[in-house]
Amino acid sequence: MKRKFVPVALAAVMAFNMAACTNGGGDTPATPDTPVTTPDTPDTPAPETPDTPDTPEEDVEPYTVRTKADGSPIDLGGMEIIIRDWFSNAETDIMHADPDSLSSYEAEIREYREWAQEKYNFKLRQVGGADWGQCINDFVNYVTTGGGPLEFEYEAGTPEKCENVIFTLRDDATTTAAMRNNEMYDLSTLDCLDFSDKKYQQNLCHEQYTYKGGIYAFYGSISEPRDGVYFNKKLLEDGGHTADEIYDLQKNGQWTWDAWESIMKDVQRDTDNDGTVDVAGWTANTGGAVEEIIFSNGGELVGRDNSGYVLRVKDAATINGLEFANRMIKEYRHKDPDVDGEPAPWDYYKDSWKNGDAVFLLEQEYAGTPGNFLADISFDAGFVMMPYGPDKADKQLTNRWSNNPAVIPACYTPEQAWNIAFAYDVWFEVPPEIEEENSIVSRARSGIFDQRALDETLPMMSDPAHGFVTYGGMIPDLQTGPDLIWNINGDAKVSEAVDAIVDSWQAYVDAANN
Repeated sequence: MKRKFVPVALAAVMAFNMAACTNGGGDTPATPDTPVTTPDTPDTPAPETPDTPDTPEEDVEPYTVRTKADGSPIDLGGMEIIIRDWFSNAETDIMHADPDSLSSYEAEIREYREWAQEKYNFKLRQVGGADWGQCINDFVNYVTTGGGPLEFEYEAGTPEKCENVIFTLRDDATTTAAMRNNEMYDLSTLDCLDFSDKKYQQNLCHEQYTYKGGIYAFYGSISEPRDGVYFNKKLLEDGGHTADEIYDLQKNGQWTWDAWESIMKDVQRDTDNDGTVDVAGWTANTGGAVEEIIFSNGGELVGRDNSGYVLRVKDAATINGLEFANRMIKEYRHKDPDVDGEPAPWDYYKDSWKNGDAVFLLEQEYAGTPGNFLADISFDAGFVMMPYGPDKADKQLTNRWSNNPAVIPACYTPEQAWNIAFAYDVWFEVPPEIEEENSIVSRARSGIFDQRALDETLPMMSDPAHGFVTYGGMIPDLQTGPDLIWNINGDAKVSEAVDAIVDSWQAYVDAANN
């Protein structure tokens, strides 16, 4: 624990020095010089000065100490808590790692969390173990059977149990159903949480999981950016354009659909003049790209207002986004070849871009980070946000955020829920004594991103002014992919595709609002 020591005798020392430097006030009449005779006197020892007691040292907490609403101290009684997810492990946990392996920022966060656990008397660990697809079912089974000890392994081969669990779920219709079925604790009833705080406003997860006035999920960290646009710098230059040109368009608010298409017209080439495009304008997982194009035009499949979920699939911005995506697929997307006489697998686009078959790749930010599929590309790449469309009223680049909603089981007592929520809240706090670092940028530094992507694109993608949450995946029975998005293939009749699903989707949205 950091401590500061304040010397309380300093004022007395200063007062003594001031007196020694002052002869008193008022004018003194002059007197003639008079010789002074001093008789001889024996040496007299100076009087002994009594010992001064040691100055008391005042402990000063290194961070602001929180109290309960009535001002009383907070003591969680040694409570042990786990945040259960599908991605944490002891090897990568900064609380468990070799201190020498941590960055200066990670070391400061670790020191703060150690102080918080000691100050408020609790222990918290983030623990993997739930499968990504199984996590919501594990939660439902736990809460409907009344909670109790949950088995886990923080370190492999060391089984433990814990009765205080925060479950990390995923955006899914089953998660929404659990919320509607009152299986999640209403976080709006816990006065230890302030959802206007930066750590919640920077992801808006609590807004996404607000239902009938209650708040049922939260997330204490920065949102993970999703789709943006990677580009092959060499192929871009071969077509007469540069990376700086695209970055400047983004920086100056001119990175639009028209600008993107204009560049693709130049860079898409038949290099051997055989009538077949050899370098395509772009490639992607088409379904994800179609959704991002809709969002970049200000469209939505499902939105939400004060009355609940709202179907937006027939809004002009959404229809125009679908039409633009359909045309971009037909005119500029790389045509995946058959593989062994069969249609190419869904993820063929990954190898296609890495092999230089297309200039642009619409893909999620994580793909360029260490350990993911773009980590071994053999060329220099750039990365910008999705260009915006003509219906985007604010002319802002936008990015669909991906959050990991954390929930507290509704079967817990109010005291248990309050204590768990408080521990989670302080755990993810970055106190003002620590200069906060963008964790998305920190992770990306070891990936394939160039300096302008690190300095400009990624901070923008994680800025609340450029991020939003979506609701289409949260409506039970509404399948955005097979119902609509996967049918936008370059030859689709968009109006017919939308008309075919609008009535059933409206029924699903109505049911979700009841």
